[in-house]
Amino acid sequence: MEKFQGKSVFGGIAIGKIKVYGNIDSTVKRYHIKDVDSEINRFEDAKNKAKLQLKDLYDKAVVNVGKDNAAIFEVHQMMLEDLDYIESVFHIISSQKINVEYAVACTSDNFSRMFSEMEDEYMRERAADVKDISNRVINILLGINENVDKKFEKFEENIVDNSDAVIIVADDLAPSQTVQLDKKKVLSFVTRKGSANSHTAILARTMNIPALIGTDFSDDIEGMPAIVDGYEGILIIEPDEKTIKKYKNMQAKAREKKRLLLELKGKPTVTLDGKEIMLYANIGSVADVMSAMSNDAEGIGLFRSEFLYLESNDYPTVDEQFNAYKTVAENMAGKRVIIRTLDIGADKKADYFNIEPEENPALGYRAIRICLDRVEIFKTQLRAIYMASAFGKISVMFPMITSVSEVKRIKEIIDEVKEELDNASISYGDVEIGIMIETPAAVMISDLLAKEVDFFSIGTNDLTQYTLAIDRQNPKLDEFYNPHHEAILRMIKMVVENGHKEGCFVGICGELAADLELTEEFVKMGVDELSVSPGMVLEVRDRIRKSGE
Repeated sequence: MEKFQGKSVFGGIAIGKIKVYGNIDSTVKRYHIKDVDSEINRFEDAKNKAKLQLKDLYDKAVVNVGKDNAAIFEVHQMMLEDLDYIESVFHIISSQKINVEYAVACTSDNFSRMFSEMEDEYMRERAADVKDISNRVINILLGINENVDKKFEKFEENIVDNSDAVIIVADDLAPSQTVQLDKKKVLSFVTRKGSANSHTAILARTMNIPALIGTDFSDDIEGMPAIVDGYEGILIIEPDEKTIKKYKNMQAKAREKKRLLLELKGKPTVTLDGKEIMLYANIGSVADVMSAMSNDAEGIGLFRSEFLYLESNDYPTVDEQFNAYKTVAENMAGKRVIIRTLDIGADKKADYFNIEPEENPALGYRAIRICLDRVEIFKTQLRAIYMASAFGKISVMFPMITSVSEVKRIKEIIDEVKEELDNASISYGDVEIGIMIETPAAVMISDLLAKEVDFFSIGTNDLTQYTLAIDRQNPKLDEFYNPHHEAILRMIKMVVENGHKEGCFVGICGELAADLELTEEFVKMGVDELSVSPGMVLEVRDRIRKSGE
C-alpha cells in the first residue's frame, strides 16, 4: 500500500481502479529558416485553426458542463489574440530567424514563467492557460493534433467500454479533454499539475466528485485498485482490506448523511426555541439558481453580479443585465433575491475596465469606489436591477462601504435612476437597500450606517483579511488567517446589535456563514440570515434546527 499526498480541490471519497492518461510528446526542435514571412503566415494559419477548434469546444462544453465552465474556451480564444503574445512570437521568428514552432514554445515558456511569478493568485493560474493554447498551436503546426485527438478518443472509448467507473490519473488534463469524458464513468481526478482553478478542478466541482492536484504519484499504477480521499488530499494505491473497510464506512456515512439531509427539504429553518433564521444561497450566475432551488434555499443572499462582467468582453448592457436579474427573480418565485452590485478589482479583473496596476489592489480601486467614480457604469447596472424588480422580490446591496457619505451618494444616484425610469414610464418594485459590512471602518460606524439602509450583510472573507492585516490570497499566510479570531466574532456581534437598534436585518454571506462550528454562536448573537453555497444549505439548516435550547 502506497500513499501520495496532494492538494484537495473537491471533497469526497472515491474507491475504484486507476486509469492513466498520458499526453503525446510534442517535442519542438529548433532550426534556422530563410523566409520570415512564410513562418509568420504559418503561425497565423495555425492560430486561426486553433481558434476554430476552441469555438467548437466552447459549444460542446456549454451543453456538457454549462456556460460558466465553458467560458474558459472563450478566454483561450482571447489569449490567442493577445498582442503581447503575438508580438513575442513575431519578434523571435524575425530576430533569430528560427522556426515558428520554436518561437511559440519560447513565448509559452516566457509568458507562463512571468505569470507564475506574479503575486496575484488569479494571474499565477493563467500560466497553465498560456501553456494550453501554445501546445494547441504547436500541435497544429507539427501536424500531430489529429493524433492527440485520436489518442484521447481511444482513451475515452476505453473508459466507456469499461463496465466500472474509474479514477483518472494524469500529468494534467486540458479542457478539451475533460469536457469530452463520459461523466458517469469518472469517479475522481488526480493530477500532478494544476491549481485550485485548473480545468480539472472546475470540472470536478461541476461533477461533484473528489479531485486532487499536485500529487506526485508513481508511474506504473495503471489498473491498480485505489482510494482518493478528497477530504485529506490523499491518493492510496493498492489499499489493504482494513483501509478499504474504513473508507467504505466513510462513504456509507456520507450517503446516509445526504439522505437524512434531503428529508429537511421543505422544513422550516427554525431553532429549538422557535427562532426563525433566513437561510439563503450564494450564487455567481443564472445557472446557479437551479442548484439553489434544488437544495431548498429560502432566497438568494448574494448574487455576485460581477461575473456578468468577468464573463463578457465588454460592459454588459442594460438589457443583458436585466434579463439575468429578471430570470433569477422569476425562478425564485417571490423569494428575496439580494444582488450585490459590481465588485470588480483586487483579484477579479476585466481587461476592458483598464484598471492600472496597483501596489495593494485589495486596498485599492475596487468595488463601490469604481462605481462612484464611473457613475454611468453604475447607473446602467442600477437601471437593470430596478427594471428587474418588477418581476420579483429584489434587494440590492453595495460592497466595500467605509463611510456614511458613500451611502448617501449611492442613494442620490438611485433617486436619479428611479426618476429616469419614471420619466420613461418603466415600472419597478420596492427595492430594499443594504450594504456589505466587510471593513473595520463599516463595523465601527455600523450604528450610523444602520440609519441609512434596510439591511446589513457581513462579508467575513474581506472583514477577516482587513481586520487581521492578512492578504487572504497569499498561501504563505494560511496559518495566520484565523476567521474564528475573537476580534472577528466581536465585530459580528457589534454589527448585529447596531443593526437591530435601527430596525435592520443582519445577515452573513461570507465563508463563515457555512461554518458549522459557529452556527449556534451566530444564532445566539441574533444573526437573522445566513447565506451559503447551495450545497451547504441543508447542512446549515440541520445545524440551526438543533440549536437554541
